[in-house]
Amino acid sequence: MKCALTYYVHACVRLSVIQVKDDHEKQQQDSHVGSKDENIDRGNWTNKKEYMLSMIGYAVGLGNVWRFPYLAYKNGGGAFLIPYVIMLAVAGIPLFFLESSFGQFCSQGPVNVWRALPIFQGVGVAMVLVSTLVGIYYNVIIAYSLYYMFASFQSPLPWSDCFYWSNSNCSLTPRGTCFIIEPVFAANMTLWENETCPKENIIRIPVQSPSEQYWDLVALQRSSGLDETGPVVWHLALCLLLGWLLIAAALYRGIKSSGKVVYFTATFPYVVLLILLIRGVTLEGARDGIGFYIGSQSNLTKLGEAEVWRDAATQIFYSLSIAWGGVTALSSYNKFHNNVFKDALTVCLTNCGTSVFAGFAIFSILGHMAHVYGKPVSEVAQAGFGLAFIAYPDALSKLPISPLWSILFFFMLLTLGLDSQFAGIEVISTCLQDAFPDTFKSKRSIISVGTCAILFLLGLLCVTQAGIYWVTLMDQFCAGFVLLIAALLELVGVVYFYGGNRFIKDIEMMIGTRSSLFWLWWRACWFFITPAVILVWSLLTFRPPSYGTVQYPAWGVALGWCMIAFCLIWIPLVAVWKILCAQGNPWQVGVSGRDVDVAFHKLPTISWVNFVPFLLTDGVTVSGL
Repeated sequence: MKCALTYYVHACVRLSVIQVKDDHEKQQQDSHVGSKDENIDRGNWTNKKEYMLSMIGYAVGLGNVWRFPYLAYKNGGGAFLIPYVIMLAVAGIPLFFLESSFGQFCSQGPVNVWRALPIFQGVGVAMVLVSTLVGIYYNVIIAYSLYYMFASFQSPLPWSDCFYWSNSNCSLTPRGTCFIIEPVFAANMTLWENETCPKENIIRIPVQSPSEQYWDLVALQRSSGLDETGPVVWHLALCLLLGWLLIAAALYRGIKSSGKVVYFTATFPYVVLLILLIRGVTLEGARDGIGFYIGSQSNLTKLGEAEVWRDAATQIFYSLSIAWGGVTALSSYNKFHNNVFKDALTVCLTNCGTSVFAGFAIFSILGHMAHVYGKPVSEVAQAGFGLAFIAYPDALSKLPISPLWSILFFFMLLTLGLDSQFAGIEVISTCLQDAFPDTFKSKRSIISVGTCAILFLLGLLCVTQAGIYWVTLMDQFCAGFVLLIAALLELVGVVYFYGGNRFIKDIEMMIGTRSSLFWLWWRACWFFITPAVILVWSLLTFRPPSYGTVQYPAWGVALGWCMIAFCLIWIPLVAVWKILCAQGNPWQVGVSGRDVDVAFHKLPTISWVNFVPFLLTDGVTVSGL
């Protein structure tokens, strides 16, 4: 009996050694899996820095630079920070913490993570579809940044004056007619471009600045509306292709390659913002710009307006990229015992701090621009495309060595966009790999390149002469209502169906036991406060789409709603399909989940190598593993 037992133990050890060797050979074959990775099927981040930089790069995007500063100025200056911080505490951090914990615990992407709650798997599908649609037009914005960066390699900057491409409506100075009333004969109308006419007699003539005309006539070659598609703008199409080539190269080996790229792309924007801030505060008029942004113009009475709170919630929600699937996908590559709470808090605070910091850099230079034109800051401050491609380029053109500042600014926009796009494409790749592990496990590069190629072709519509209207339409519909529904169902599914207290115990398996006082706030947010905020906010968010003064046709609005329906229809369809195809009653299968042990308790594999030395006898070795 003793000999038989000894033989059995030796046989088990030898089989384990062979299995370990096979696993290591598979790791060497799969370029996205490292030899030190805890998860030998999907791989892990090479180190903590790469994960944190990727998360910060994903969260800190274009909205931090071109949207938050304007919202702060518009909604009471420094007073806007009060609702902004409150929304961060009650909605932003709780949702970010929940999503990152969800992904890390399951080690699965935003679709497979719902194997614990099969009837909610459609929520993950909706997130992936949103990331796909957003990825189509988001890279068009990167193409705009590339085009302007290349255009900045000339002096003077092409939008610094009314050159050959402009029309008669272009002017650097305001125009008007002087209405003079004579006592005997009729009124006399004369063109006015100076201060010789009394102000009360001036009738303004609308004109466009050179930067505004350059954006419309040269960069976009913009048509009159969504009905007039026009041909492809080829310089934008080439920039779009270059943008996708950069993303495909960075994601060629998944997180193993993108994790190296973010060392530069996630940190360079801070260097540029610091340079622009230092240069901005030395300019005449900078104090007025900063005062309008967050200083003496602060207006606490604005806090009584519902729109201010809506803008604060919108900025927090979209800035942290909640319910897009990217947070879950990136955190799914963490090691199991990573302190996900500390990471979530760091990323959220860094993101919000970046928004505030960027505002000083932006408004200091806008203040100088207002000083040069002799206008109040309120007349030059804009948001979105108007700030990034009209107002700020115009301000930079007034600085000495303007091409240098312009190149730095648009290169910063490029890196901000690339970081966010990395995670968006990673959502698609991760879900495909999780859904078909045997097919795509060793073909990560093919998935990344193929995804980029398909999205490039789909994005060509957005670089036609009507492209800016398509970008605006997709941004307003795809990145709006769908995310609210997905976030709400995510909370309901995890907290009320899977069980909030059960989920907290799962988190403690990763980060260690915490006191009940620690969990008091998170319970209050997950169970009550955050869902209520999302419900109220969803009633205030929709606005009819428009671009400037151009209104969208009825068919365009209907198409936008069809995009929303296309993303959301999978939630009930998948739920019904799971119930019909499952065994047992709907509650057992659809809610309790038969895959819980597989998905929610996917603990790190403990290698036999750690135990073999204690079991080996009779000369069995593991050298060379």
